[in-house]
Order: sequence, then C-alpha cells, then structure tokens
Amino acid sequence: MQKKRGRLEPRPDLLHIAILASILSLIIYWLIRDSHRVRKLSGKHVFITGCDTELGNSLAKWLDKRGFCVIAACATEKGGQELQSCSSLSLKTVTLNLADSNSISRAVVFVTKETAGKGLFGLVTNAEGTAPVAPTDWLRIEDFHSVLDVSLLGLIEITLKLLPLLKKAEGRVVNLINAKGLMTFVGGAYSLSKWGMEAFSDTLRIEMQHFGVKVSIVEHGFFMTGVVDSDVIEKYLLRLWNRLTPEIRDSYGEKYFVEYLKAQRSSVKRLCGTDISKVIKCMEHALIAKYPRTRYGAGWDAKFFWLFLSYAPSCLSDMLLYMMFPAPAASGRSVPGVLINI
Repeated sequence: MQKKRGRLEPRPDLLHIAILASILSLIIYWLIRDSHRVRKLSGKHVFITGCDTELGNSLAKWLDKRGFCVIAACATEKGGQELQSCSSLSLKTVTLNLADSNSISRAVVFVTKETAGKGLFGLVTNAEGTAPVAPTDWLRIEDFHSVLDVSLLGLIEITLKLLPLLKKAEGRVVNLINAKGLMTFVGGAYSLSKWGMEAFSDTLRIEMQHFGVKVSIVEHGFFMTGVVDSDVIEKYLLRLWNRLTPEIRDSYGEKYFVEYLKAQRSSVKRLCGTDISKVIKCMEHALIAKYPRTRYGAGWDAKFFWLFLSYAPSCLSDMLLYMMFPAPAASGRSVPGVLINI
C-alpha cells in the first residue's frame, strides 16, 4: 500500500493482480456454468424442421440416439420413410411444406398430439434450400418469394404456432442460421432470410425469457452439402442468365458470366468445410445445456471470416468483395476479380 496525502491507496501491481484474478474467476464461472446439463432427457420431445437436409437429418438421428422423442419434419414422405428406416421406433416423422399454411397447421396438430399434454421441450428450425444467388438485377420478385416464404415467413409461422407448447414445457428454440446472416456479398433472398431470422430470434429471446423459454442461434459456416453444391448453383445461374433481357445481358457481357461462375466455384471451394459434426455439437449443446448460449459459431468461416467482415468497415469489406468478383462490361473495368484464380 502507498500513502498519499494521509490516505492508503493500493499499489498498481496489486490492482493489476486483482483485475486479472477477477477476469479469471469470471472465466472459470462461465466454464462451470456452461458445463451444466439438463437431466432426464428421455421422454422430452424435440421437433426439427428440414430433416431432408444433411444437417437436419444428422441431428434427428443423433438426438434419437440420446433418448429424445424426436419429431422430424421432412418435405417429402420418401424423406420421412428413409429417416425412420434407420432410427428407433420413438422417432416420428411428419411431412411439412413451410410455404403452405395448411401444411404447417397439420404439422402443429401432429406435434400437439404426440406431446400429449407434456409440451414441447425443443424446436429446431432449419430451412436450408438451394436459392437463386446472383446479381440483384438478374432476379424477379418471385425469386425472392420462393425463398422468403419458406426460409423466413414459414419458419416464423410454425414457431408462433408452437409457442404455447414451448411455454408449457419451458423449452427452448434453436434457430439454425447460415453465417450469411452476418454479412452478405451476393444478391438474392437467401441472405435476407438469414438476416430476418437473426432479428426474429433476438426479439423472441428477449420476450420469451419471462416464460422460461430459451432461444439460441447457431450461426454456421458453409459445409459441403447439397445446399452449396457447385453444380446446383451453376445450374441456377445458367437458368437466370438465359432468361435475362438482351439489354441486361449485354450490360454484363458473356465474359462476366464465365468469370462469375469461376468466382462462385472458387468461394465454395475455399470456404466450405466437411465436418458437419461441429454444427451438430452446437445444436446439441443448445438443447441439453442448462444455460444455453445466446449464439454459437460453427465452422472456421463463421467464427472468423464472416464475423470479421460483419464488424469491419464497409470500405474494407467492399474492397474485398470487389477483388473477389468480376466487373460487368458496362463498368469499363475489364480486369476480373483478382482473387478468382488465386
């Protein structure tokens, strides 16, 4: 202690030690709190949408093995039959079209019947489908509707209709959102739907905490699944390119289309991971942790690349995207994106 004008003040080194000790204590407290798990998982009902996709399908199988009563929503009866064939008898499937309110209502009735008054412990929303991803003036309003009606409005509708069951069980909602909800670099409704689900999830989390319902977001990067298949993406781009008016097509030029395909292929190759278990572990923790986190990051690109770009100055992110993608012929910049062929 140092004496100053009749008062004793702590030495700087002791103050630093106290600050470090406080920080260390908070970290230890968080780790211990984060490790607590919900007991008696057996018999708890979890409803998962999008179980035709690899992520939804894998999560349904994993939770089924953990003893949950899984209700898996698939877009087709065939998808549901294939899932049931490799799962336990307690796993149930229901056909769900998120663009159809009647289909959503039927699924809610099915879930209500299966939970038999117990309430719904978990809702995992997942709607990953291939969407038109292209320059904005290549698109029509129906291209936006085809995505937003499913990946945003459909997910919101089924969440709203299942809230009474979630409140009854003091359950949790886990929204699986691609990291493009943090930062977007191509046109189309895909990123719009993810940004919308981010906002909806934040509002829902704040409001539902009064009823004991916990809401988490799993922000995942790109993984080598059917959603980001290069051949599928290129097929969509070719269809959009062929339907353009001559005026718009000339403003971009044939060379732009070729280079744009290269850029898309290159970005998929660099950013996509192969280990989807990282996403599964995050979703599992959000469901079984006593104190689930508000947000989870799954995949290196979600944790670093997209998160960094979302906080970086716009001039920096714009410059990076300017380098990644080619320029239309009408812009006068003949050099393609310099990062395409790296």
